Order: sequence, then C-alpha cells, then structure tokens
Amino acid sequence: MMEWTDRHCRYFHRLISQRTRLYTEMVTTGALLHGDVPRHLDFHTEEHPVALQLGGSEPDDLAQCAGLAVRWGYDEVNLNCGCPSPRVQRGAFGACLMNEAPLVRDCVRAMRDAVGGAVPVTVKHRIGLGKQEDVGFVRDFIGTVAEAGCTVFIVHARNAWLEGLSPKDNREIPPLRYDVVHQLKRDFPALSIVLNGGITDNGLVAEQLALVDGVMVGRQAYHDPCLMADWDRRFLGAEGTGVDASEAWRMHIEDQMVAYMARLPAVPWAHVARHMLGLWNGQPGARRWRQVWSDHRHRALPAAAVQALARQAREAVSAAA
Repeated sequence: MMEWTDRHCRYFHRLISQRTRLYTEMVTTGALLHGDVPRHLDFHTEEHPVALQLGGSEPDDLAQCAGLAVRWGYDEVNLNCGCPSPRVQRGAFGACLMNEAPLVRDCVRAMRDAVGGAVPVTVKHRIGLGKQEDVGFVRDFIGTVAEAGCTVFIVHARNAWLEGLSPKDNREIPPLRYDVVHQLKRDFPALSIVLNGGITDNGLVAEQLALVDGVMVGRQAYHDPCLMADWDRRFLGAEGTGVDASEAWRMHIEDQMVAYMARLPAVPWAHVARHMLGLWNGQPGARRWRQVWSDHRHRALPAAAVQALARQAREAVSAAA
C-alpha cells in the first residue's frame, strides 16, 4: 500500500471505523535513518491504534527504526516480508526474506530488544515463493521467526512470484489458498494468525474470523471504504446499533474531511481528497461526485476554497438522488 495509506488516508479511515487497526504504508529503514523522519512518522492522535510497517533486512537498522516507532507513539511495529516488487527485491527485503528465515528471526529479535516490550513486533508475509506449494516452507518460516518471540503473523494467502510478474499481477495471478492459512492456525494454535488477500465483502470477513485470529483488508477497503462502516459493532466489540452507510452518514464523513482539508493550508487539498474518492461508490451520482473532486482544473484552489468544491460535489449527488 505504498503511497496509499498515508496519514491523510488513515485519518479518513479512522472517521469510518474507530477500532480497526490501521497500518502505515511500508517505510524503508533507509528512509528513516537517512531521510526526513517527521515526514515519514508523524501521524494524528486520532489514528490510534496504528502500526508502523517497516521494510529492511539489517537487524541493527531495523532495531533503530523500531525504537523510533516507540518514541513516535506507534502501537505496533510490523516487518514486511511479503512485498514482491523488483525495487524492494533490489533492496534485499520484502518477500525475498522468506528465503532467509534465520535472518528474519534475527531482525525480529533485534527489533523486540529495541522496543523493550512497549509494543508488539509482528511480521507480514506470503504463503510461499514462486510456484512451489509446499506448506512446509511457510510453516518452517513461521516456526523459525517465532523463536525470536514474534506471536503475530499476517499471512497474505498467495505465493509471491519474484520473477515474471508485476506487483499488480502478484496480487491477482497466484491463486488464493485460504486453506494454507487455516492449516497454519491449526499448526500454531498459540500464535495469532491474521489472514490477508482477496477479501471483498463483510460476509467473507465473518467467515474467515471463524477460522483465524484476524483479517487484514487492503485495497478493497481503500476503494470501497464504506465496507468498514459497521466493523466496530460487528467485529470489534462496539456497543449500539450498526452504521448503515446512509446518504446522511456519507455526507457527515465528507463534511469532516472537508474541515480537515481546510485545516491543512500547507498541504494541497488534492493530496488528501484522492483518498476519499470511494466514499460514494455504488450510490447515485457517485461518478459525477468523483469527477468534481478529481478535476485537475480545481487543483490550484487554496485549501480555504475547498468548501465551494464540496458544494459542487454535493450538488452532483443530490441531483442524481
């Protein structure tokens, strides 16, 4: 989710669900150790609980970055061992680390030492590499990494093909194998196994939560954010009646985002608004509403003028209703 789940996206998602755990886009150790730390790590208090996802393969570097995560106030540090992009492979991290379980174990141990128990250190990974379908490979990976004290594994239920597929193809062509994730939960009952990949509706979320400890939803939640509207009550123990994602509710979320954009005069409003383009998905007028918010001719407008733009978008929805 690099360049997707930035702080503005997470603020928007937090308006929809107050209890869902949010994850940052993957941040490399190099970006933190040699770049602009506040730019990468600043977040809004409202985002809690929020996890920092790191990309890297050097235990000392990851330990330093895990320490930064604690100082910045994150609730979890996650090591990405699932990204298959060529750029990530050139950096010797991401999915290719599944071939180096002892190194990942050392990385996790160094990170856990650095955080001193203040927050959990978790690992996100695939079920295999290439076209091999030996469940023993991912089982051995988890078993080895767990020796360092990691107790939460977020498992993308597809293999990662490190050659011949683009990152997009890697999310679609390798078949989903939920049965492997279910087997991992049976093999490691004391660990928390979280399933990721291919989740498109809340019925599927409920079905998988009966078999594993958690579900991570990525792109579907981004493109159809109202999928999250009832998660707090339905899955996360919130009391009261559910949210029906009504027209009035969507307008309320939009109003809060407009107010948020108006408070960020130094940030081009379009950098924020792009994350909420799925708010009216499936509703009358949604296409015209998206066109208003994404019209490049409006991008020179200052943040203070975003209220007028919101009125145009609202009129598009109202005219179609």
